[in-house]
Amino acid sequence: HVLFIQGGASLQFCMIPMNLALEGKPVDYINTGTWSTKAIKEAKIQGKDVRVIASSEDKNFSYIPKDYRVDPDASYLHFTSNNTIKGTQWAEFPNAGDVPLVCDMSSDMMSRPFDVRPFGLIYAGAQKNIGPAGAAMVILRKDMLERVPDSLPTMLKYTTFAEKNSLFNTPPCFVIYVISLVLKWLEETIGGLEKMDEINRNKAALLYDLIDQSDFYRGTAEKDSRSLMNVTFRLPNEELEAKFVQDALDQGLGGLKGHRSVGGCRASIYNAVSLEAVTALVDFMKEFERKNG
Repeated sequence: HVLFIQGGASLQFCMIPMNLALEGKPVDYINTGTWSTKAIKEAKIQGKDVRVIASSEDKNFSYIPKDYRVDPDASYLHFTSNNTIKGTQWAEFPNAGDVPLVCDMSSDMMSRPFDVRPFGLIYAGAQKNIGPAGAAMVILRKDMLERVPDSLPTMLKYTTFAEKNSLFNTPPCFVIYVISLVLKWLEETIGGLEKMDEINRNKAALLYDLIDQSDFYRGTAEKDSRSLMNVTFRLPNEELEAKFVQDALDQGLGGLKGHRSVGGCRASIYNAVSLEAVTALVDFMKEFERKNG
C-alpha cells in the first residue's frame, strides 16, 4: 500500500509503535540523531519495550553505527536513513534478517534506488524530495496490516487509510497533486531514480572533494557515513561562518546556515538542487577561502 497521511513524519513516530508493535515483543531502534531520538521518545511514551541497539551519540552523531545485534524476536527495527542535522546517511541499509525494517526516509526518499523487500514500512514527510509540506507518504507491506489493533482510534490506524485508499476523509489534495508532478518530472525529465542517484552523487562529490582538499573548511561527518543530501561543515571560527553565510546570501546562495542545534554550515542538496547550483556554491567557497583563509 502507498498511503498519504497528514501530520508529517512526526505523527508516524507514534503511529508506528501503536500499529506495529507486537504484544510481548520488543521494538528495536538505532539512534543516529535528532529524528531517531524523537521516534524513540514516542515509542517509550506508549510504554513499549524499546531497545536502542546502537547509537552514535558517543561521537555527537557523526557516524552511522556498524556494530549492533537485532533481536530476532523484535517487532521491527526502526532507523532513519538520512540525518539532515548531522549530515550522515546509511549507504547500505541494516540487515535485520526476518525482522521487518521500518525507516524514516523523509530526507532522502526518491533520491536513489533501493530494494524495498526487507521493509515492513517506509515513511517520509513530503517536504524534502517529494513535494510540499502537509503529508507523509507511507509505503506499507500488506501483511503488516494484520498487526493493527482494533482498539486504536480510527484516524490512527493504518487500516483506515489502506482500506479507503487514503480517502477516508478529505486528503491534502494539493500536496498529493504536486507530488504527482514531482514524480512525473523525476521519471520523464530526470530519467528515473538511477539517473537521480548519479546526479546526487556528482553534486555531493563536488562539495566533499573541496572540503577534503581544504585546510579552511572541515567536514563534520565521518567520511564513510557522509550524506549525499546534507553536506555539513565548519569554518575556522563562528565569525567566519556568519560572514560566509551572509556573503553567500548576497550572491544568491541561501540556506547555508547550519541547524540551530549544532551551528556551522550546511548545504542541503536535495533532488531539486541542480548540479549548476552546486558548482556555483563550490566556486563561491573557493573564492571565500582565498579572501579569508
